[in-house]
Amino acid sequence: MDTWIGQEIRLQDGREKVTGAARYTPDIRLHGLLYARLVTSQMAHAQIGSIDTTAAQDVPGVVRVLTAADLPDIPPTGRHALLLARGRVIFTGQPVALVLAESEAAAADGVEQVLVDYQPLPAAATIDQALAGDAPLVWPGGAPGASEEAAAHGTDLGKGDGDAGPPSNVTSRREFRRGDVAQGFAQADVVVEETFTTPAVHQSSLETHAVVVQPDPAGQGVTVWTSTQAPFYVQEQVAETLGVPATAVRVVPMTVGGAFGAKFLLYEPLAALVARITGRPVALVLTRMEEMLAGIPALPSRIHLKLGAKEDGALLALEGKAVFDAGVYPGTPAGFVCTLIANSYRIPHVALEGLEVLTHKPSNGAYRAPGAPQGFFALESLVDEVARRLQIDPLALRLQNVSRPGDARIQGGEWPGMGSVEVLEALRQHPAWQQRQNARQAGRGVGLALGWWPGGTEPAAAVCQLARDGRLQLHLGSVDLTGTSTGFAIMAGEAFGISPEEVKVINGDTDSAPYAGGAGGSKITYTVGPAVIAAAREARAQVLEIAAEEFEVDPADLEIVDGAVQVRGVPDRSLPLADLAAETMQFGGKYRPVLGHGRHAETRTAPAFCAQLAEVAVDEETGEVVVHNLVVVQDVGRAINPRGVRGQMMGGATQGLGWALYEDMAYDEAGQLLAANWAEYTVPHFAQAARKLETVIVEVPSEHGPLGARGVGEPPIIPTAAAVANAIADATGARVVDLPMTPPRILAAIGRA
Repeated sequence: MDTWIGQEIRLQDGREKVTGAARYTPDIRLHGLLYARLVTSQMAHAQIGSIDTTAAQDVPGVVRVLTAADLPDIPPTGRHALLLARGRVIFTGQPVALVLAESEAAAADGVEQVLVDYQPLPAAATIDQALAGDAPLVWPGGAPGASEEAAAHGTDLGKGDGDAGPPSNVTSRREFRRGDVAQGFAQADVVVEETFTTPAVHQSSLETHAVVVQPDPAGQGVTVWTSTQAPFYVQEQVAETLGVPATAVRVVPMTVGGAFGAKFLLYEPLAALVARITGRPVALVLTRMEEMLAGIPALPSRIHLKLGAKEDGALLALEGKAVFDAGVYPGTPAGFVCTLIANSYRIPHVALEGLEVLTHKPSNGAYRAPGAPQGFFALESLVDEVARRLQIDPLALRLQNVSRPGDARIQGGEWPGMGSVEVLEALRQHPAWQQRQNARQAGRGVGLALGWWPGGTEPAAAVCQLARDGRLQLHLGSVDLTGTSTGFAIMAGEAFGISPEEVKVINGDTDSAPYAGGAGGSKITYTVGPAVIAAAREARAQVLEIAAEEFEVDPADLEIVDGAVQVRGVPDRSLPLADLAAETMQFGGKYRPVLGHGRHAETRTAPAFCAQLAEVAVDEETGEVVVHNLVVVQDVGRAINPRGVRGQMMGGATQGLGWALYEDMAYDEAGQLLAANWAEYTVPHFAQAARKLETVIVEVPSEHGPLGARGVGEPPIIPTAAAVANAIADATGARVVDLPMTPPRILAAIGRA
């Protein structure tokens, strides 16, 4: 085979996952293991009068009950540092105490016996409550700064400006401007304006947060087994919490049963402290209800936009404000979303403001393309309204205005190469768009939307070793959430000259693996891939150097074919890789072992665009929506493994349907979660997914990505809700502006249309 790039390759870990052979964090069983369970707050804001643990301590099997008094009082630098509530609770679900027992059942029984006396305080549970002049402050003494996780996902723009004057719940305010919006709207022939809201939604991975920690009996260090996207970040933060050097903390990333942005770091520092205090290994595995109450979901947003255009379809002016509910800690993508909205189209006059507001709800977390589904739901709905009012083809309107390589970006710099035009052209050629009138004649609506993701950057390294059996061992510090390790095997095999099946990828722990960033922000293939290729090429050069000495020829005259090094054109003169490796691993051997290294630090992003088409039927008597077809067209740069790429596109778009039609972590005005389990919180199942889901891979190679590849994971969730909203409007003439677009909301919109 000339190349393995672009071939359909089976995921390396697929068999062990589908057969149940994969080991997850809860599978870890250590001698003397204690099972931990959280006692969570029942109130959104209250003083803690007292915590009575007497009855819990008497439960058979309970070893100890810990409260904040048993833990060090560390600065509240982030949600992971909040540990157990100290004197005051600030959201429903906040851990107040921790029960440790010899069994999971005993720990659960112990939790029921812990009595907490709460003295209620006023709570700001909504954006409006938090912005009110007399609002109770989440942090009366001043809010802590945002964590590093926004940067890890590529959404960090640095610290914004807070409100001047006395303390408030506003922690960041950012403005982005170009041109003169008043002039732009004055010149516009049509102006549309609307406010859009999105609710809190949960990442809803099958596996909840889970961590097992074993203390080092000889020192202050720990070993942490955890379901994490970012082992080196966990190492850094656990070490800081324990007050030990980073090398005293060994983090072993386990197979992750779903993450979608939520599993960078949460309860690992707490579990590490508890293990050190007790001197015994500790397992903390959240129940589904604890995950919903005490996790880090994507929290609500309210986005107001005003868009003006000329009669010929040229977009002229865009004005708006994006307000994001941060929960109890800063870190929302409010300002970042403004840059996504502002840069999508060639609009000369722009004025956007991003506002982050604290409320008495759990801290916000990343959820696949954090902020982008919300922002593009608003923007793409208005773009469609402009097309409708001007009676212009909505796809043609987008093609006319979409940003292109070389255009200026509102935050500075120019757009790099990307496939904004190409994905729209590919969608225009798709039968679902070409034959949309047939769908409309059948009583269905057809809508489309566009979205994009900038992609993240971070340094990474890789090590490539020729093993004794002639296979290549690739040592990485990245976590494989989505088949990236299979992609790296393809890259390494391609660069070295062997089949990907002959490459063994080893995702190591923080003691043994070279550095890689967290698996988030659509950056792992993009950032680690160049290091993999460099390491494999160096290993290949070492192999050819050894073989050249054996054959007494120039290395340039050699090639690797079918697992052996041979002289070009003379296949009889060959040396199997296993034999060559053996010569580097024997007593008295004269050749150094083959060990290639690769390092890379890419600082330039590779934006990835996704266009989607939704075909829906709406029952105008019940408001029920059926998605008959969902077409996902995405620029992936270069599809290293199309099978894995399509899987990401399908998974992201299906999660987008959850945003569009079903998911809502509803809180009441007192900050109580109303949907705390999967019986009440609707995650779309097979029957609620699109009846037909089509993927179209577009390849516009990135100038900087490995072999031209771009990030894949984030873009497919971004335009889905907007595409469905536009399809509903096409079917009914009604514009729904609140997610999820439930039957009652659709009926109400139809009544207003």
